[in-house]
Amino acid sequence: MNYQDAWDYLDSLQFHKIKLGLDAMRSFMARVQHPEQKLKFVHVAGTNGKGSVSVTLLTILSRAGYRVGLYTSPHLSSVRERFRIGDSFISEACFARIATRIREVLGEEKITYFEFTTAIALLWFAEENVDLVVLETGLGGRLDATNIVSPLVSVITNVSMDHEAYLGDTIAAVAGEKAGIVKDGIPVVTAVREGAGLEEVAAASIEKKSALYRYSRDFVSQLQADGSWEWRGKGAFSDQSYETLRCSMKGDYQIENASLGLAALQLLQADGFQITDSHIREGLAAVHWPGRLESFALDRTGKTLHYLLDGAHNPAGVESLVQTLAKEYEYNSLIVIWGAMADKDLQATLAAVAGMANTIILTKP
Repeated sequence: MNYQDAWDYLDSLQFHKIKLGLDAMRSFMARVQHPEQKLKFVHVAGTNGKGSVSVTLLTILSRAGYRVGLYTSPHLSSVRERFRIGDSFISEACFARIATRIREVLGEEKITYFEFTTAIALLWFAEENVDLVVLETGLGGRLDATNIVSPLVSVITNVSMDHEAYLGDTIAAVAGEKAGIVKDGIPVVTAVREGAGLEEVAAASIEKKSALYRYSRDFVSQLQADGSWEWRGKGAFSDQSYETLRCSMKGDYQIENASLGLAALQLLQADGFQITDSHIREGLAAVHWPGRLESFALDRTGKTLHYLLDGAHNPAGVESLVQTLAKEYEYNSLIVIWGAMADKDLQATLAAVAGMANTIILTKP
C-alpha cells in the first residue's frame, strides 16, 4: 500500500465499533515478535491533561539528548500527528510500510482503528530503537489497547466524567478503569486528590504494591506573582525543588500538568535517565501542544479578530478553560463555536461557558 491506500484502509476501520479489550493486541504483538518488550515506557492515563503531560515529558527528555517516541490521540489534521520521535512525525513512507505489514499479518482479520494505530506506534518505535516511549491511553486504561506494556512509570492525570457508555457513570467506575494501568511494583504519579477517584487509584496501587506519588501530598506547584512558578517535592521528593519555572502553555491547569511531568522525571532519574535543571527549564519553555488555547488573529473588513482553539470537550475541561479565559484574556465579545461527538455531555459542558459567551454556535464534527 502507498500512503493514501494505508490511510484509506485505516479510515475504513472507523466503521467498526469501539471494542475494549487486550486479547487482539496481545495476539498481534506475539505475531510480530513483541516490539513492546524491546521498549521502555511512561504510560499516561486520565480524563484531561494526558497530552499536555506527555508532550512535556517528550520535550524535556529531548532537551536532555534522549530519542523519545510519543503516541497520542486524537489528531487534528493528519493521522501522522499521533506518532512522533522528538519533533518529527512519522513519514508517509514509514506509515505506509508499517501499515502494509500489519495488514499482511492480519490477513482477513479486522482490528479496531485504535488497535491498528497502536500497533503502528509500537512497531515504529521499536524499529527506531528509541530511548523511551511516552504512551498515552486512548480510552480508560484497564482494557485500552496500550495496556499491554510494562512501563517505568505510570501517570494518572485526573478523573472526571467522560465516555460514560464505556467507562461507567460514576467517578469510582471511571477511576477504576483508569487505575487499570497500574502494574505490579511500578510507581504511579497522579493529580487525583480526593473522593472516590483517589480511593480507586490508591486501592490499585496497594493491590499492585506500587508506590503512589500524589500531587499536593508528595509534590506541589505554586504560581508566583511574576507569572513564574515553583515545583517543590515533599516526602520521597523532599530533596528536590525548582524555582522561577516558566511554562509556554497557557492556563494555571497546565502548571499542574507540568508538575506531574516533573514528578515522573524524578522517578525516571532513579532509573538512570540524566536530566539537569537546565533541561527542565528549557523544555518547559519550549513545550508546544496544538489545539490547547492555541491563539491566532485574522484581519476581517478592517477589524482584527482573535481566535482561540482548544480541545476541551467535557465539563471539567471546559471549566478549566473558562477560568483561564476569565483570568488571562480581555475581550469585548466572546463567540463560542462548539463541536463534539454525540456521546459528550453537551448540556453540562455548555453550561460552564454560557455565562460568559455572547453567542454560542453549535456545529457537527
